[in-house]
Amino acid sequence: MKIELNGRKAVVSASTSGIGLAIAKGLLNAGADVVVNGRRADVTSAVVEQLSRQFPDRKVQGVSADLARKEDVDRFVQEAEDADILVNNLGAYKRVNFFDISDEEWFGLFETNVMSGVRLARHYMPKMLERNWGRLLFIASESGVTTPADRIHYGVSKTAVLAVARGLAEVARNTGVTSNSIIVGITQTEHVEQSIQDTARDQNISISEVHRQIAATHRPSQLLGRLATAEEVANMVIYAASPQAAATTGAALRVEGGGIPTIL
Repeated sequence: MKIELNGRKAVVSASTSGIGLAIAKGLLNAGADVVVNGRRADVTSAVVEQLSRQFPDRKVQGVSADLARKEDVDRFVQEAEDADILVNNLGAYKRVNFFDISDEEWFGLFETNVMSGVRLARHYMPKMLERNWGRLLFIASESGVTTPADRIHYGVSKTAVLAVARGLAEVARNTGVTSNSIIVGITQTEHVEQSIQDTARDQNISISEVHRQIAATHRPSQLLGRLATAEEVANMVIYAASPQAAATTGAALRVEGGGIPTIL
């Protein structure tokens, strides 16, 4: 199967590093033009330069904005007016005892993890429906299915993301627009990779052994026995964004190493 997204434009939130950057690279490699986003203008510009060198035949636009803030979303969509593919990747989490989570933390996490995607979808989806083609993708988490006791507010926000993605699929019924969520687990991003390397060095063990320890300690139900890579998560996103995935909508697609112990 050869995925080609030539002529399509994608917007990927929080895409200057980690999963978001891997998704942006995957979309560019498949032929799409991409809008990348980060909060810091210098970092966003550096990533645009990097991607433009790596994919000289593609158009890479960078828009620096904190998409957890409505005013920044409003400015963002003025600079990146249209998209065929929207990947809502922005997310944050924090381990906090439930009784210590303030109202402000609840609302702040909801603005970041849920409302950023809601606002972007509200802008881009109508034109997708007019064209009768579009892809809405929400990066969710296994924590939205199996709510963790040490970050309940995060789990609740990711459950909401799953519901939003499914609801928008219902809105797009009988059209060429699809909406899906991607359920991820602990992923080997740059930050996590550095931590793994430090642990391997400090304990004088192999990196694969650190992977095994993390999986056994933090995700004992996981079947993979290691962390997924950002590229492996991106591969699922690229497929779901493709013409080949036209019959996949309203789905919660898993890239979490089999840690959720249910069939569906």
